[in-house]
Amino acid sequence: MKQIIECVPNFSEGRDKEKMEKILDSFRGKDGVKLLDYSNDINHNRMVVTVVGEYGPLKDAVLESVGKAVELIDLNHHEGQHPRMGAVDVIPFIPIRNVSMEECVALSKEVGEEIARKYDVPVFLYEKSASAPHRENLAAVRKGEFEGMAEKIKEPEWKPDFGKAERHATAGTVAVGARMPLVAYNINLNTNRLDIATSISKKIRHINGGFRFVKAMGVDLADRGIVQVSINMTDFTRTSLYRVFETVKFEAQRWGVTIAGSEIVGLVPLAAIVDTAEYYLGLEDFSIDQVLESKL
Repeated sequence: MKQIIECVPNFSEGRDKEKMEKILDSFRGKDGVKLLDYSNDINHNRMVVTVVGEYGPLKDAVLESVGKAVELIDLNHHEGQHPRMGAVDVIPFIPIRNVSMEECVALSKEVGEEIARKYDVPVFLYEKSASAPHRENLAAVRKGEFEGMAEKIKEPEWKPDFGKAERHATAGTVAVGARMPLVAYNINLNTNRLDIATSISKKIRHINGGFRFVKAMGVDLADRGIVQVSINMTDFTRTSLYRVFETVKFEAQRWGVTIAGSEIVGLVPLAAIVDTAEYYLGLEDFSIDQVLESKL
C-alpha cells in the first residue's frame, strides 16, 4: 500500500461469535485493505476492529461492515458495561503513512454521508471532523446512549450532521471522525467494588481535572469478580502509559487495593511501549532506533 489509513470501528457485539465473524468478513479478502486485529469483550459486549487500507478500498469495506452491523445488531436487546449509542458505535480514521489529517477528515465525512443515505442511520461527526466544538468529545456525543438518544437527537444542538433527526429503531446512531492514534489501556483492580474504580477514573480523566489526554471510567468485570479502570489514551506522546499506571496504583492504595494487571485492547504504537520500558528500566539516552524490529 502506498497510502495507509487506519480505521478502528467499534461494534456493539462482543458475545455472539457468528455475528462477529459476519461483520469481520467485510474486511477479509479485499484488495487495498488489511484486517490487522480484532478483540471482543463479553463484559463490555463490544468488538474493536483494527483495519488499514487505502482511501477508496477502506471506505468500501467500512461501509459494508456498517451494513452488516445494522442488519445483525438490535440495541433494544443489547446490554454491556461499555457505553454505546449505535450498532456501530464509533468509526475513527487515523492517518498513518502518506496521508494527511485533512484527507482523513474528508474520508470520515464521505463515510458518514453514505451511512445516513444507505442505512438510514444518523451520523455525528466528532474529534477533528466535528462540525461544532461541543461535538469534538465522543463522550459528550454519546451521553444518554441508545436509550436517551431517542429524545436527545431532536434537540437543535444535537441535530445529526447526516441523516434525519430520528434515532434508528435498532441500530441507533454512530459517531464518525478523524483523530490521532489512540491507546485503549485498561487497568484491573483486586476488588469487586465498582465505586473504587469509578472514583479512580474521575481522578485521572481530563474532564474531572486529571491528565489532559486521558478518558476513563469504572467497569465491573462481574465474571472475574473484579473491577477495571477502562482508559482511552488520546495522545500517549503527551501523557504516558506509565504515568497513568503509577497514578492508578497510587490512588488504589488509598483504598487498600492492589493492581491485578493491565491490558492493551487492539494495537498499540511501538513508541508507547518503548517509552514505558525506558522509564521502568531506567534507560539513559535510549531511542526507539535501538529497537531491532524498527530497523527491519
